Amino acid sequence: MPSEVQESDRKRTNEEVEKITDDNHGPETKKQKSEVKESKDSWKKGEAPIKEEYRVHDSYVGGEIDDDDLEASRTFRGDEENGNNKKGKRVKRKGKNRGQNHNRRLIQARERIKLCASVVDPEDEIHTCHYGADNCKFSHDVDAYLKEKPADNPGMCPVWEENGYCPAGVKCRWLGSHYDKEKKKLVYKDGYVRKEEMGELNWISGSQKHTLQKRKVPLTKSDDITKWIDEIYRGKSPEEVRKEEQEHAATYIEPPFRPCEKKDLHLKGKKIVAPLTTVGNLPFRRLMRTLGADVTYSEMALCLPLIQGSKSEWALMKAHQSEYPGFGVQLAASKHWQTSKAVEAIAKLAPNVSEFNLNCGCPIDLLFRKGEGSGLMDNPNRMLRILKGMNYCSGDIPVTVKMRMGVRDEKPLAKQIVEKLLPEGDVAAITIHGRSRKQRYTRLANWDYVGETASVVKGWYEENEDTQASKEKAELRPVYVVGNGDCYTYEDYNKDMSYPGMDAVMIGRGALIKPWIFEEIDSQQYLDKTASERLSIIEQYSKFALDHWGSDEFGVNTARRYMCEFLSFTYRYVPVGLLERLPPKLNQRPPPYRGRNELETLLASPDYKDWIKITEMFLGKAGDGFSFIPKHKSNSYENPN
Repeated sequence: MPSEVQESDRKRTNEEVEKITDDNHGPETKKQKSEVKESKDSWKKGEAPIKEEYRVHDSYVGGEIDDDDLEASRTFRGDEENGNNKKGKRVKRKGKNRGQNHNRRLIQARERIKLCASVVDPEDEIHTCHYGADNCKFSHDVDAYLKEKPADNPGMCPVWEENGYCPAGVKCRWLGSHYDKEKKKLVYKDGYVRKEEMGELNWISGSQKHTLQKRKVPLTKSDDITKWIDEIYRGKSPEEVRKEEQEHAATYIEPPFRPCEKKDLHLKGKKIVAPLTTVGNLPFRRLMRTLGADVTYSEMALCLPLIQGSKSEWALMKAHQSEYPGFGVQLAASKHWQTSKAVEAIAKLAPNVSEFNLNCGCPIDLLFRKGEGSGLMDNPNRMLRILKGMNYCSGDIPVTVKMRMGVRDEKPLAKQIVEKLLPEGDVAAITIHGRSRKQRYTRLANWDYVGETASVVKGWYEENEDTQASKEKAELRPVYVVGNGDCYTYEDYNKDMSYPGMDAVMIGRGALIKPWIFEEIDSQQYLDKTASERLSIIEQYSKFALDHWGSDEFGVNTARRYMCEFLSFTYRYVPVGLLERLPPKLNQRPPPYRGRNELETLLASPDYKDWIKITEMFLGKAGDGFSFIPKHKSNSYENPN
């Protein structure tokens, strides 16, 4: 962190906020309306109202930011079954550029000398070489490797400093801080912590993944429930299925957990971070926990690759110990046998999970065409079958669902679907994102509709409280309702929570752009974070990233890439001290402006080259082999200055 940057902490009090808000949004006379109209001409529609003294009119300007990339940023593996074209026909995709975002080539530098894992850290008993130095395909010559290794980054190794031990061993980019050159030995602190004890949960071994690939992991529950669903749901309505299920309940060899026997989520009033692809990685979630979040979710995982033992998919199951309890796994699939098997496999191999969340809202075409994500909203009965199988196979871990308003703007479906879900008793919480699939991020979220859906849930329990089915209802826990969409300030949060029946608010982009949003909610005021404070948050993220991905060349480059992804959102934050009026809006974009000092200006830069410079403060200089292309369309240009 630059030592020359010294700033006073500016915190906007409630009285100041109210005064600014009253000045700009109080009752208007005709004269005041005309003055407001004239003042609004000084900024474009959808543009943050930055004070004139901070604006830069002779700088480059980017295009419109496309927030759809937030949900479409993940590279999928060739559509799982060779892929489909726009007409729904199967096509064979060749080469590595399959799936989405194939123009974003993320290049990793390759080492000429590849060390055997057994010599990276000689005291690591887990990695042993059974071939010997002469027969091993990897090098055992540490001296030759160190001669070719780039110069060390200055300072102490962040991983070694925290844990007293660095899993990267001699490959660490800060090797000089924990390596005795004379004795040619790594240095450890007393009481150091090994990698497998560094606080990450849900690790599964390579042999377990291999067993999954060979279909040798017994998943009997999912086999039973799949057969039952296939038989009992054929040509029957959900009401008929429920009646038959009750009649045959006594015949179950192992009856499923009743809703009242499952663990309670305790979501009322909790601060929740939305599941986010790419940017919602473990280091980011760990950071959000330190900044006040109560509940976090994994990135969306596809069920079929999970049950096939995919390494990349099982990596999404990992969580930091600070996340559990309160860590949910989000799954996507279109077939009940896939979700049932995936849930049973996770419950067996990675049990540190607080809930299984079914994704019924992802708008990506690749998933929608296969009936996954928001495609399930067009087929509610299929959604019911999937949730039934998940609930049976999850044991005492509750099942939840996240959906949008609907698929099309003119035909919202969430209320009708919720009315079908409630009698089934398979879900413990329902999250409603106040947008349709077609809408994406083009307009603000419709919180009135979200509130109406929450009222449906509340009304259903009130209506059925004294009915003849009171015994059944006693076994049902009230379903939590969580709203999602465009929450960026504590005022947004208060308004969203004011809807009857609303239990909690889930925050996605608001937490990415302004990571301290939960601190503002707790303090009920705007916090004008200084540039130094904002940089310290980024520094903390870098330490968590190195802990997770490692401090060797590969780990540093991976951490740098995801830091740049994170910075592609944080640069959009405009300090409240620079605004002409409050409250700030999530759909307002910052025009070119200068901050109150050089660091604040740097943090506001939309140029990805400046993001790389920021990462270099904590990860060392980026090598020639590092490549990063922003996913936002507005950033895909060169800075002419």
